Amino acid sequence: MDFTVLAERDNADPLAAKRDLFRIPADTIYLDGNSLGLMTHATAERVQDVVQRQWADDGIKSWNLHDWVNLPSLVGEKLAPIIGAAPGQVICCDSISVNLFKVLSAAVKLQEDRTQIVSTQDNFPTDLYMVQGLSQLLGAQRCELTTVDELELVEQPSRFINQQTAVVLLTEVNFRTGRRLPLQQLIEHAHAVGALVVVDLAHSAGAMPVELDTWRADFAVGCTYKYLNGGPGAPAFVYVAERHLQRLNQPLAGWFGHAQPFAFDPVYQPADTIKQMLSGTPSVLAMSAVDAALDAFAGVDLHQLREKSLALSELFLELLANYDFANAFECISPAEPQARGSQLSFAHDDAYAICQALIEAKVIADFRAPNYLRVGFTPLYTSYTDIGVAVERLATIMQEESYRAPRFQQRHAVT
Repeated sequence: MDFTVLAERDNADPLAAKRDLFRIPADTIYLDGNSLGLMTHATAERVQDVVQRQWADDGIKSWNLHDWVNLPSLVGEKLAPIIGAAPGQVICCDSISVNLFKVLSAAVKLQEDRTQIVSTQDNFPTDLYMVQGLSQLLGAQRCELTTVDELELVEQPSRFINQQTAVVLLTEVNFRTGRRLPLQQLIEHAHAVGALVVVDLAHSAGAMPVELDTWRADFAVGCTYKYLNGGPGAPAFVYVAERHLQRLNQPLAGWFGHAQPFAFDPVYQPADTIKQMLSGTPSVLAMSAVDAALDAFAGVDLHQLREKSLALSELFLELLANYDFANAFECISPAEPQARGSQLSFAHDDAYAICQALIEAKVIADFRAPNYLRVGFTPLYTSYTDIGVAVERLATIMQEESYRAPRFQQRHAVT
């Protein structure tokens, strides 16, 4: 492998300097940012400051002194341009699952005369679980889930989205295959028949340009711990298009969503802004980590980010094709680069063991059931040289068949 050529590509990379913002484990190729992004130096410093100075020295005064109380809004405003939203429509809080429950409930309430929620069969399970839970709560006469094949939905949307459809729940990038849905096209079709659209950006935000306002999305949710590098279990975000804010009714009416939370009024009166999507007290430590992590996106051109993401994935495929064992890996991601997100997925009977062997070789990828090896590309800190090293280490594992060792067969709790 010609690492000189890869080094030249790294030297010419306009995003190369961003790599220095991250704490990258020694001798490690990290290709799992699509599951948990790496930590920035700024995040480590910020969390230490919150713990050792703000909380330790200033205690409860910090809610005002260090503006803890406004962190959900401040982080939301940093997120907004990353997902193509004008100010005042994004707030950081809770988890994707909780935020999905809020927006699905609100959307169903807005569509009193419709009952159907359409989603894809291979959507991330928590998205489908939330609809199932809502259906159990409200009854099928108010909320009924219909799941359809992803490709069929794209090719024949009118078969599935019609006058009975209340909400269409779409994840832009499939967590297993990396397939990217044409959201603008699907949103336009849904709106043409009066349906609302909820978008899940878990595998999009921070990896590619997202244009929620331009697409006229109604609601969106997303996490901050993948490409946005906010930390394990970091709080999620929720987007509500401005046109819906005044007539929204989300069911988790907590005190931070009140118009005047510190008036302690026993009767709930929602804020008339995006703050109405808040419920309980925000997690200051977690949200401070997200706030610091998002600074890594300062000055980043998201189109350049996308260009590098696709270049990294194409390089991986190109280098992999040089080896005889490549035929054993079935790439289940779309062949057309623009039709996928920032990952590649490969089917292999021994995918789990191969993944464990890679991790031992300090190439961090991940596995998804039933037999998929996922390789994620995070353009802010993944280099072209990283890809060359990763493929070389994979080649050694496959040629030596070291993945067959018993220690790689034992399933961990988190796969």
